[in-house]
Amino acid sequence: MARILITSALPGVNGVKHLGNVVGSLLPADVYARFERARGNEVLSLCGTDDHGTPAELAATEAGLDVFTYCQQQHRIQYDMGIGFGLSWDFWGRTSAPQTGELVHHFAAVLEQNGLIEERLDQMIYSLTDKRFLPDRYVEGTCPVCGFRPARGDQCDNCGSLLDPVELIDPYSVISGSTDLEMRETRHLYQLHSKMQDRIRAWTDKEAAEWPPLARAIAYKHLDEGLIDRGITRDLAWGFPVLKDGLPRPGFEDKVYYVWFDDVIGYIGITREWADAEGADWERWWRLDKGAADVRYVQFMGKDNVPFHSAYFPSTILGSGEPWKMVDLLKAFNWLNWYGGKFSTSQKRGVFMDQALDLAPADAWRWYLTANSPEGSDTSFTWEQFQSAVNRDLADVLGNFVNRILKFCETRFDSQVPAGGEAGPIEQRLYAEVSARLGELTEQMQAVELRKSTQALRALWVLGNEYLQEAAPWTAIKTDPERAAVVVRTALNLVDLFARVSAPVIPFAAEKIAEALGQAYPPTWPSTDAVLELARLEPGRPVRTPEVLFKKIEDEQIAEWTVRFGGAPETAA
Repeated sequence: MARILITSALPGVNGVKHLGNVVGSLLPADVYARFERARGNEVLSLCGTDDHGTPAELAATEAGLDVFTYCQQQHRIQYDMGIGFGLSWDFWGRTSAPQTGELVHHFAAVLEQNGLIEERLDQMIYSLTDKRFLPDRYVEGTCPVCGFRPARGDQCDNCGSLLDPVELIDPYSVISGSTDLEMRETRHLYQLHSKMQDRIRAWTDKEAAEWPPLARAIAYKHLDEGLIDRGITRDLAWGFPVLKDGLPRPGFEDKVYYVWFDDVIGYIGITREWADAEGADWERWWRLDKGAADVRYVQFMGKDNVPFHSAYFPSTILGSGEPWKMVDLLKAFNWLNWYGGKFSTSQKRGVFMDQALDLAPADAWRWYLTANSPEGSDTSFTWEQFQSAVNRDLADVLGNFVNRILKFCETRFDSQVPAGGEAGPIEQRLYAEVSARLGELTEQMQAVELRKSTQALRALWVLGNEYLQEAAPWTAIKTDPERAAVVVRTALNLVDLFARVSAPVIPFAAEKIAEALGQAYPPTWPSTDAVLELARLEPGRPVRTPEVLFKKIEDEQIAEWTVRFGGAPETAA
């Protein structure tokens, strides 16, 4: 049994997350975690809210709340949204927890001891109107790389460049909109990533071969450009205090650690939260000297987060000189775009998690987003594609097969798995085809290739429909009841198989199917031996017809949603 640690990029607390956040980290991490659990592996899947930073402060101000209360509310709201989407974390933590704080102070101390942190006198933007320094997202302006406006003071949403507020062209205060800004001196701590350049490259050369091309390309781009020393403190009130020898650091009493220093450390901190809550051992997941050497660590994130996870977090871990577990597979995703632009939490553009669940069940969104996962390139959301995925894949292929055969079993075999008859040439051919498809699906799921996995999964569903159409039990029942019994029994076992292999992607429907068959849930992952897997339901087992699994999305709904949320209408699917 393997041990697998799974983390997804921690969502900020600046509002309910949009579908771009879901497809870029939260959902793929869940699909993979469910798959590995079904295979019998020991899985620890963790996520939580990224509580610190300027986005939290700005969002709290907009909401009229103190930042602590606001973060508490968002932590619960985002947890509830995730549960509504079927996200099955083992623990949902938060980076402002004391467990993360202890680790942040530990890493800061050991990095400084190792000569990798130093104080520097900085020139920072100061707002005369707001009477304060303006770190990161408190400043917006024109991106010096691509010309996009408004670019944030820490990163451009358009080109993905990492920025410093002083680099922005024509900057202004996000608080007041004032352009009455000047440069003033202030002291900050800098992490000396430049000293770690060669070690990070050597580590990347050794470990990144398994990463997808997108993650590798971004990682090497930043290495080729040269890692830069980055400030790890900010002039903010919300965050972990800056300490030295366990006491407030002189001259840093009004500063905190930078969010991108503490939130990646939060992966370890959230593991400690989980361990404290469950009475478990967190070190066996993170410390190589405490048993973590056999852990496979998989991270999920959007492409904008890759530099922090491929270079700057490893710089902290390796720079500590301590035996910490490093990532094995960094799975990065491109953008899911919204009609020519990006989904945006701050600009409230697109469909958000709470809105999505009001429109369609979670499985509809999980299927569409996984099947259209932006792995190789950016993809664009359209209402018509969503409608097609639900109607053609879920309703017409899977839902139709399940309800059709169970209804036939109900009317012709008294809702029991029929006995009698022997498998014939059609079944033998089916076994071979199902075995091949199961092998392909398992291979793609192991490789965390989500699009290819859904293609292989749909191909299995199609096999079921093709088999039923060719074997035609409704015809055989008239002249050869035993032949009809073989077909129905085989088809019911296909239903069972489909529930098992579909559960990572559409868990709610899979559970309904399992219940209709009297099977345990969550299921185990099948072997590639179709003869074995299509004989699990014993004759005489009672079954029932479930409610319609997937309701089709009508053209009128698409028209309504297009007006409500925007989007250029296409020809109806």
